[in-house]
Amino acid sequence: MKAIKFAASLAIAVGAIVMPSHAVFANDAFQGFKQLGGTAKMPKLNAFTPPSVSEPAQTASDVILEAKLTGDGEAMQQGLAWRVFSPIPGEDGKLPMLASSEGGTATFHLLPGDYFINVTFGRAGVTKKLVVPMSGKVDKQVLILDAGGFVLNATAGTDRKIPGNLLKFSVYSSDVSDDGERKLVMNDVKPNTIIRLNAGTYHVVSEYGGINAVVRADIQVEAGKLTEATLQHHAAQATLKLVSEKGGEAIADTAWSVLTSGGDIVSESVSAFSTMVLAEGEYTAIARNKDKVYQSNFTVEASHDTDVEVLMKEPENTDDGSGDF
Repeated sequence: MKAIKFAASLAIAVGAIVMPSHAVFANDAFQGFKQLGGTAKMPKLNAFTPPSVSEPAQTASDVILEAKLTGDGEAMQQGLAWRVFSPIPGEDGKLPMLASSEGGTATFHLLPGDYFINVTFGRAGVTKKLVVPMSGKVDKQVLILDAGGFVLNATAGTDRKIPGNLLKFSVYSSDVSDDGERKLVMNDVKPNTIIRLNAGTYHVVSEYGGINAVVRADIQVEAGKLTEATLQHHAAQATLKLVSEKGGEAIADTAWSVLTSGGDIVSESVSAFSTMVLAEGEYTAIARNKDKVYQSNFTVEASHDTDVEVLMKEPENTDDGSGDF
């Protein structure tokens, strides 16, 4: 019995000696991991990130867009330009364009959200806000342009056709601002050009030749209609030449100045022949050649082109023109 007790005591003693050595080894093992700093700690609860829950995928809807000139008109099949914009401005302050199409009726595939739809027909256009819902069909969108157009031309006098290279038009809004200016809609428009505009009144300026032959008119554009407008110029072409005798050859290297009856200079050039378009009225042609100056008065009549000869010396028995001075 004593032997058994002695053996049991010996086993307990050995166990007491061995267990501390195991505790030291475990502690050293933890210290070997620098990220634990030698101390075993439980992670905090807020350090746990639950797995994200993905949102259901959004489905794009087909949006059909149609445009008409008038409310009771037919859908337009060509000449349209469609643009789809985000309502949120970009860094440049402009609305980003998301999609575009040209032609007639258009179909866009759009995700749920808000949009601006713009359609133009020439210079006519209209914009509409569109909301695409999360579900359900989107009704066909019909935009009414309320637009028409006009074709511009002009004559010299009552019926004389003006060459296209000498004629151009500018189109302005009919409203006048506080400073007396009008908003420019289009410039440098050639004759016989179809101009598409929103219905309303426009101020048209026609220039013949680019000097002082200018006429203006207010023209009405009606929705769904094309208006032909012809403006009438009271002007003509004048060709100047310096000659030593009537019917003689034009003298080269001549500098020309043309003055109105009030003394205002309307044209200056250097050539043997100086051709220009002038509004009807009284003028003075001044020619400078080799340090000498010659002049002659002449008249411009609407639609009657004329040749103006300035004589280098006063012919006998005539009062036309004047010599050098």
